[in-house]
Amino acid sequence: MWAVSARDRLARRTACALVTHCACGYNRRSGRATTQGGLPVNILLRLHSCAQGEILPLLPAAAPGRGHRLEEPPDAPPPLDAGTGLHNAGGRLQLRVVGRFWLPLAHAPHAASCPLLLALDDLPEGPQTLRARKDGYSLAWITLSDKGARGQREDTSGPAIARIAGAALPLAHSQGFLLPDEPRPLRALLTELALGQGYDLICTTGGTGLAPRDITPQVTAALLDAPLPGLTQAMLAAGLDKTPHAMLSRACAGVLGQSLVLNLPGSRKAVEENLTAVLPALPHALAKLRGDDADCGR
Repeated sequence: MWAVSARDRLARRTACALVTHCACGYNRRSGRATTQGGLPVNILLRLHSCAQGEILPLLPAAAPGRGHRLEEPPDAPPPLDAGTGLHNAGGRLQLRVVGRFWLPLAHAPHAASCPLLLALDDLPEGPQTLRARKDGYSLAWITLSDKGARGQREDTSGPAIARIAGAALPLAHSQGFLLPDEPRPLRALLTELALGQGYDLICTTGGTGLAPRDITPQVTAALLDAPLPGLTQAMLAAGLDKTPHAMLSRACAGVLGQSLVLNLPGSRKAVEENLTAVLPALPHALAKLRGDDADCGR
């Protein structure tokens, strides 16, 4: 069972919803709800009226009669991944999962893991049965820049990632982040985006060289479940075609959970060159990480 509590909303203007029923399938390989490539999740929501553009926290809750408990019953679905859309009976997209956070609750001893739902329509109050389905991929891009984090430099590399990937891949959701060149925030964010929010593709930009505060590759490599050296070799070849300085890159790429993580250089031009070099392989890689069991090479 899932619920959004009006009493525990983030702000008075935040709309809330109550999920009173859910039926879903599962991907046995991933342990996630089969919102892509399998049976969609059907959810009965009780919505408070909300305007287009508002973000709704969705709180897990106990079944009626069990009190205010945060633990999910055994048949509850796992968290909905970033980019998952909630569609009405006519197939119209009403809400989209755009993030997740932990919210302390006054009436319970444990914090709630809350998906954040972006309203894509003006929604009236009342019950609605919506179908959760992830059409396309979710992209997170992280810009590492001390000056950018202090507001002293405009970030052009991160938006370039979104533009290039969006032109080549069917993206359901794209979100950017800006961090200083510090290992702990990057480690925490990569882990959260991949394992907590289920982003399909996570690209970093910056911090791949030899400067003392260039920490992106070592932080990334320490987290990866499996490296993908072919991607870094393709990026290196593309870079060497432009400048011999490309051989100084320490960028890495690999898999974290079911997410593909890719380190890109800091300059916008180098981002364009490196990302373009690996784009042809990304659809196949992302499909396999989603659990696609089709034979390769066909």
